[in-house]
Amino acid sequence: MVKITVDGREIEVAGDTMLLPALIEAGIHVPHYCWHPKLSIDGSCRMCQVEVEGSPKLVIACNTPVREGMVVRTDSPRVINARRGVMELLLVNHPIDCPICDKAGECLLQDYSYNFGTRQSRTEEPRRKLEKRKDIGPRMILDQERCILCRRCVRFCREITKTNELAVFNMGDRSVLDVLPDTPLANDYSMNTADICPVGALETKDFHHKLRVWFLKKTPSVCPSCSNGCNITIQHYRNQIWRLMPRRNDAVNDTWMCDHGRLNYAFAHDTERLRLPMLRRGDKLEPCGWDDAVNRVTEALRNAAKRGAPERIALLASAHFTNEELYLLGQLARVLELRHVDVPVVVGTGDGFLIQPEKAANFTGARELGLAPRNGGRDVAGILELARTGQLDVLYVCGADIARLFETSVWQEALRAVPTVVVQDLFTEPLGRFAHVLLPSLSWAEKSGTFTNRKRRVQQIHRALDPPEGQLSDGEIFARILAQLVEGDWRFEPAAVFAKLCAEFPAFSGLSFTRLGLHGEQLGV
Repeated sequence: MVKITVDGREIEVAGDTMLLPALIEAGIHVPHYCWHPKLSIDGSCRMCQVEVEGSPKLVIACNTPVREGMVVRTDSPRVINARRGVMELLLVNHPIDCPICDKAGECLLQDYSYNFGTRQSRTEEPRRKLEKRKDIGPRMILDQERCILCRRCVRFCREITKTNELAVFNMGDRSVLDVLPDTPLANDYSMNTADICPVGALETKDFHHKLRVWFLKKTPSVCPSCSNGCNITIQHYRNQIWRLMPRRNDAVNDTWMCDHGRLNYAFAHDTERLRLPMLRRGDKLEPCGWDDAVNRVTEALRNAAKRGAPERIALLASAHFTNEELYLLGQLARVLELRHVDVPVVVGTGDGFLIQPEKAANFTGARELGLAPRNGGRDVAGILELARTGQLDVLYVCGADIARLFETSVWQEALRAVPTVVVQDLFTEPLGRFAHVLLPSLSWAEKSGTFTNRKRRVQQIHRALDPPEGQLSDGEIFARILAQLVEGDWRFEPAAVFAKLCAEFPAFSGLSFTRLGLHGEQLGV
């Protein structure tokens, strides 16, 4: 650490860094465009100029190392005049189209123009005309007129994805951002370029002209699409998700997220969602009350346990549930002394960066909480074989992953052969039509709790959407079933359940629901 003086105030900063990030870390805002904490230094925008004692001219803070005793001015007349000049140059060709720009409300050019710009333009020549709303990839569009040539996006494609689709062509006042010939911006992380663009030059097709950003409410959460557990912000309005944005966590995803995860949210407010429990009466599934549904499940579990011991019951848990929900599901398996317990997870491709093979957010949490075959029990393939050959009385299936893991004929034949099939899922299809009891589940955006990612970091999610009035959460469903099977306090409150599992499982020992904060904590040994 070194001590420097900034605007008459002495502060202590890390001695192995540049001045701009040191000032930002100390809570001193210096305007900037081209600098980004996860990209190389470019030094092209000149907006972060400051005055350093002993230097004959202003220096750019992004590329000036700190040193012991440095005296810095960020608000001197020279600095203010320099910023005003930079802003004037940037606005020479930038269109004044804030009312129709999706970036309005979170645009650095808009903010800095208000804070540091002039009220009138001195230019007489018309602004240059370039391509508008140019389709540059399957998920991205480009407005070349808005680009201020900060080159953040170019460096992102060169340094992070290493795909090199974007470049600045020509020189001087003819410089323009574009994709390389026959090279669309189509990498798996392309939409991050819209996040880091400080103006409205790069925009995602998914959010283009949908909603003004000042209407959006922001809820911190974790991406549910794979086991990496990327930190995100759910941005929602009127109980609907409008976009997912990455949230910085240097231990998990830096400041990035993949395009697939970013676009995987529409299911949360799909109008086809299952919202009422259903019971099979004859050949039809009919809506019923929660008490009737829970009673039917409890009765089937109790009767099967009496007739054939726990051998006649199998449980397929969901790696999409939170740790707290899985803990209660594990308690249900313990109370019934179940052996046939497994967590089916779809495994796809990974890329060695953020995209992981396990396509579920809490696969690791399920394993850490002991939801696996025990005492000679069967895994998911074995459970389906037991079902097909008539050796099960009750099959409780949470989530529809088995429909993606096995051939349709395999899982359908298995479900048809079981006297009581309980399905707990977001949608009726594909498994629900084979159920005798169908229970609606909640999406990750409608619940609070924790996920454990692939590297065993426990992270919180927070409710962003309100489920329909009267709908039970998955944890409440398990709590009601448990309350009918065995005495105890089975109320479902995520923080209280988390405290219980921390006391029971050594790996979670020492963790606290409230101390997890925005970035989570690592599991113990």
